Amino acid sequence: MTDAERKLWLALKDRRFQSFKFRRQVPIGPYVADFLSFESRLVVEVDGGQHAGSARDVERDRWLAENNFRVVRFWNNDVLSNLEGVLTALATELHNTPHPASRLRSTPPSPARGEGKKEEGGR
Repeated sequence: MTDAERKLWLALKDRRFQSFKFRRQVPIGPYVADFLSFESRLVVEVDGGQHAGSARDVERDRWLAENNFRVVRFWNNDVLSNLEGVLTALATELHNTPHPASRLRSTPPSPARGEGKKEEGGR
């Protein structure tokens, strides 16, 4: 891990961050996430300058989104110099943005289970 990843990991491990469970260096399909809260389907990446404008990261983020993961990225220098700001942004992401899988939970009513509009005449 980089210095920035180590610093963020110390804040996230053992449910230290608002009781969210994070794992580090988690394989997801063909990729490895720096940090993952599987319950929230949130991938947290800590990147250096080499990632600026990276087409590979765009493809990776697209694949993760297609598989119902959200991705939030922080620059190494932000983690190292403003950890509180990073954690505030992360808290906002975890609490205010439903993960993509939550949209899959809204299913139309099932007539077979007696849900939906009743027919006239009591049927």
